[in-house]
Amino acid sequence: MAASTGRFDGTVTLITGASRGIGFAIARRLVAEGGSVVITGRRQESLDAALAELGDAASAVAGKADDSDHRAAVFAHIAERHGRLDHLVNNTGINPVYGPIVDVDAEAARKILEVNVVAALEWTRAAVAAGLSRSVVNIASVAGLGASPGIAFYGISKAALINLTMQLAYELAPGIRVNAVAPAVIKTAFARALYEGHEAEASAAYPLARLGETDDVAGPVAFLLSADAAWITGQTLPIDGGAGIRPFL
Repeated sequence: MAASTGRFDGTVTLITGASRGIGFAIARRLVAEGGSVVITGRRQESLDAALAELGDAASAVAGKADDSDHRAAVFAHIAERHGRLDHLVNNTGINPVYGPIVDVDAEAARKILEVNVVAALEWTRAAVAAGLSRSVVNIASVAGLGASPGIAFYGISKAALINLTMQLAYELAPGIRVNAVAPAVIKTAFARALYEGHEAEASAAYPLARLGETDDVAGPVAFLLSADAAWITGQTLPIDGGAGIRPFL
């Protein structure tokens, strides 16, 4: 993780699903660079553990990402504590099913879309109404850029999130920039089923010869949020250890 640069001095960022994993790494990076963050997550105890590490620059509100009452509570908290909102990171995502897409339960498919896509739209809409002033970054996935056997409907939801990123970027310009990142396998509890017990084999798929770490995502997200990316909007940045350049033959 980079040392503090002050790049986010005086800014406030809302990060959903940030009690651990990628979301927490993003929060930690922004705090290290001088920012204040508000994080969300389902479990208060997990948020408390995150706050203990993040310090006074962070606060948290527990709840479910697709719950409208939770969203209202978060923005009320932001208004009371900070009186402003500069950035939003839509990080919350779920994947409760594995296997062939023809076997995916319809209710599970609806839930995936509700949390991974519709909730991201609702958070963005509410953030704009609350005075969001600078940028949004959506956490998509390389699963949304091509076929993703075993997690196919998750990939469909992330493809929709990538398209949502473009639509929001167009409609919210020029005042608010909207971008996305598309990580490959990152070593988190969320992705454990994709590498646990066969990490060396999983790593062999990447030219950089390792799986991603959460800080590998936090850095690019911080860049896209920052003024360093002031002329970038509507883009999705793959963070894939070079997997996208592997030869076909």
